[in-house]
Amino acid sequence: MAGKLDSIQGPADLKKLTVEELAGLASEIRALILETVSKNGGHLGSNLGVVELTLAMHYAFDSPRDKIVWDVGHQCYTHKIVTGRRECFAGLRRSGGILGFPCREESEHDAYNTGHASTALSAALGMAVARDKKKEDFHVVAFVGDGSLTGGVALEALNQIGHLRPRLIIVLNYNEMSISPNVGAWSRYFSYLVSGQQYIRIKDKAKSLLKVVPSIGWPVIKLVRSLKDSVKKALFPGFVFRELGIRYIGPFPGHNIGALIEAFELAKRYDGPILVHCVTQKGRGYQPARRHPEKYHGASPFDIATGEPLNNGAGKTPSFSSAFGEAMIEIAKREAKVVSITAAMGEGTGLAKFAEKYPDRFFDVGIAEQHAVTFAAGLAVSGFKPVVAIYSTFLQRAYDQVYHDICLMDLPVVFVLDRAGIVPDDGPTHQGVNDIAYLRHMPNIILMSPRDENELRHMLWSALRYGHPVAVRFPKGAVPGVEKDGDFRRIPLGRAELLKEGRDLFFAFGNMVRPALEAARELEKAGISLAVADARFAKPLDEELLLRYAQPGRTIITAEEGVVAGGMGSAVREALDRAKRFEVRFLAIGLPLEIYPLGKGDEIRRACGLDAAGLVERIKSFYASPS
Repeated sequence: MAGKLDSIQGPADLKKLTVEELAGLASEIRALILETVSKNGGHLGSNLGVVELTLAMHYAFDSPRDKIVWDVGHQCYTHKIVTGRRECFAGLRRSGGILGFPCREESEHDAYNTGHASTALSAALGMAVARDKKKEDFHVVAFVGDGSLTGGVALEALNQIGHLRPRLIIVLNYNEMSISPNVGAWSRYFSYLVSGQQYIRIKDKAKSLLKVVPSIGWPVIKLVRSLKDSVKKALFPGFVFRELGIRYIGPFPGHNIGALIEAFELAKRYDGPILVHCVTQKGRGYQPARRHPEKYHGASPFDIATGEPLNNGAGKTPSFSSAFGEAMIEIAKREAKVVSITAAMGEGTGLAKFAEKYPDRFFDVGIAEQHAVTFAAGLAVSGFKPVVAIYSTFLQRAYDQVYHDICLMDLPVVFVLDRAGIVPDDGPTHQGVNDIAYLRHMPNIILMSPRDENELRHMLWSALRYGHPVAVRFPKGAVPGVEKDGDFRRIPLGRAELLKEGRDLFFAFGNMVRPALEAARELEKAGISLAVADARFAKPLDEELLLRYAQPGRTIITAEEGVVAGGMGSAVREALDRAKRFEVRFLAIGLPLEIYPLGKGDEIRRACGLDAAGLVERIKSFYASPS
């Protein structure tokens, strides 16, 4: 039977369909999302959960005239499909294809670029205020998940929205999940709002019964109304939002297109900020995603029939994340004061097993990186040893807390930066390429990166003993698969490890050590003799080793999977300048200051010349150039 999806070239085409036809279209879209993500990987559960909700929004609103701002944006696949990108949807997250997040450069229907949580309310408020100042007339819609409201910036925005009270529609999608199950008081409150509908049903039924007996019923109703303000603080759904100056309606069933359209039409008539609360199921329509929402938040390619990954056994190779989690369990057995903290990423950072083993020593603070860092500071000043595991790109959100609350007080907090360097598939918002530059200049901090899982264990053990703030960064992906040493050992602070002898020095950091070794062996054939050192530390540097090679006529080359500007190479150049070794030839290899192309990690590394072949070509060219 022919479907409706082929006829949808833009949101206007949705308005030609009946509610029943929209429901059928939802099934087609859900099947397309499932098919595409099973091949390309992607954010499955969140997108399967908002198909009907997205269709209802585009039916009720007039995009791109009306502005829809997506929080995080990892639930925008249906939006992309119905806004003219259905035919290129097969290229989702692939090199040369479309992003898995909203992108203004892709479409006029993407009102705002996103990829990090909790930004939509502030951006939408700015758009609404600008609209009113320009005396324009259109709707601004902020689509926000309940997990995003745990972020501090979202609460700051709610405060300002309630103060300014512009015409603004907030669509709150409640599914009890961000990446991990939502935690905290907000999550409990939203659960209460959903269950609180029972109160409304009881109240309406009681009122109907009382009206049957007018002489008794109406006096009782008036008496109840006089008590309503005190009672509804405890019972009435949405009271917190109303107290903030934001009208609340809902919750509405998030998979009932007719009910959702009616709710949005009601919201459009309100002259002020209004929150439309919708309840959806993450992973709807695909049982494996319903049963295991964390696994299918960001899924690798998989077999639809079984739900099993299509990696030919590659998934059995441990990742750096899992190696970190195992090391944490080993260390926790010996160190009673070690605790772990994450920001809604217990599974992603490798701490899920630690949480099972030591639930009283594991803290998931929700999408609240700033709070996570300062919370760790409070633990550290009280004698505990907090390990804060956050993706590199997300720790950027807590820059001031790292500086003000940790580094200035020289507190022994260990930051574990997962997804450091090139990150595949998710585009520019998720690249962990800036952490070396934004951490290196902070006082008291130690910055490390392991070349393999064995070194990671020793770095983590050492970090907990240095007595200063420490950041340990590692990439997304499989570990090299080396044998582990027996016991933990402490790595001497600021000491590199020389792995290969040679005339000049190749000083490599973290996951650049292995391609540096491979490149150095190839360069020997061209008569270029390079010693290779595993830097291990970007701060403090092993200046003794550097200066040993920093002789007139010699060359020092650095390699890092991070931006060169302000990175480890910059630190080496500064050290050479301080020592007045101006006659040394120097080359810093790393990432340029640009937005990196969409693609797999190895594709991006090749494009940036960070694989072994790229290093060989770059170094040969450097040696061939005039001094």
